[in-house]
Amino acid sequence: MPASPSTARAINDRVALRLLQQEGPLTAGQLKQLTGLSRPTVADLVERLMAAGLIEVVGESGEQRRGPNARLYGIVADRAHLAALDVRTEGVSVVVSDLLGRELARASVPIADDTGTGPAVEQAVTLVERAAKEAGAERLHTVGVGAPGLIDPATGELRDSSGLPEWHRRLVAALQERLPARVIVENETNLAALAEQRDGAARDRDTFVLLWLGHGTGAAVVLDGRLRRGASGGTGEIGFLPVPGTSTLPSATDCEGGFHSLAGSAAIAELAAGHGLVATAVSPGEPEAAALVRQAVATLSSSSPSPSPSASSGADRFLSALADRLAIGAASVVAVLDPGCVVLGGEVGQVGGEVLATRVGERLTRMSPLPVEVRASALGGGAVLRGALLTARESAQDDLFAPRSR
Repeated sequence: MPASPSTARAINDRVALRLLQQEGPLTAGQLKQLTGLSRPTVADLVERLMAAGLIEVVGESGEQRRGPNARLYGIVADRAHLAALDVRTEGVSVVVSDLLGRELARASVPIADDTGTGPAVEQAVTLVERAAKEAGAERLHTVGVGAPGLIDPATGELRDSSGLPEWHRRLVAALQERLPARVIVENETNLAALAEQRDGAARDRDTFVLLWLGHGTGAAVVLDGRLRRGASGGTGEIGFLPVPGTSTLPSATDCEGGFHSLAGSAAIAELAAGHGLVATAVSPGEPEAAALVRQAVATLSSSSPSPSPSASSGADRFLSALADRLAIGAASVVAVLDPGCVVLGGEVGQVGGEVLATRVGERLTRMSPLPVEVRASALGGGAVLRGALLTARESAQDDLFAPRSR
């Protein structure tokens, strides 16, 4: 059956809004050309969207002729404000943006291990409120939260996970109580994968695995363009993967003895110490492993000052040993999923760059009959915030751009 006039109008409005989101400001003539709609139909939808407060005149095109046909229309960016949170065991970071994703404010706060649950939650919520105020946002429409641990696929809530502070779970409820906003929670590694696919190392891939290498380890699986979470939300809990090279086996409550014992920040730091490497973090909260890998890569780089033969040899051996460890975990993922591409994500994956990615790739070629490309993260630890913001923006736009009953 043909669409009713009201349905057709709603569809046309949504198409126009998506074009303005993707292309930026457009004239009515450009909207006509891109949508294939008639000039009167485009004029009507522009009038409707302006009356709804979704678009506005943002300038004029460079055409010689001035007038209505030269006006540039764009989405009203401050129609909604969004926030993205990266929740770590050692603190919280937040970014506030407008509806188009333009950053308006950024802040972070460390939270010590001995901070009580109540004070920790208060610090985090206050951080969000202050950032929103700095951004000039009277209210937040949607808040995207990236957190470690399992997200229940049925409820969307952060599940109780051993080893994680209690304030993580309490924070989500506090945000929902204190903020008049929709709060969306997602596993941090999954968000990082979404960001790498949209803006980072996996832009040309609809199937890949992101191997998170930061303070801890994790993985995110994207198959045929869709993020896969699993029956209980636990897809990618690679830290619990039993691997050779450890002295014990992981348990249901402790990943000690699993892949985490080979590739977590503490394990990498211990490996580096055995090769005589030392380094200092360049920013607060940076994993020690990232500083050590950065130093090792710089030592081998031709652009760095000539290192001593012993330093160069130690850095080379360290990176080779680390690549051996990472390949063990990656090979298991490749054998099961055949993703064709593995992104070494997180802070360690980013600073390791092509040097580390190439070494891991060479080992996978020897270990697996399946072809796989190994890439270094383009976004590093910042991928979690970016992914949370993308998720918040898409949710807000889906709500605001949804067809309204007339």
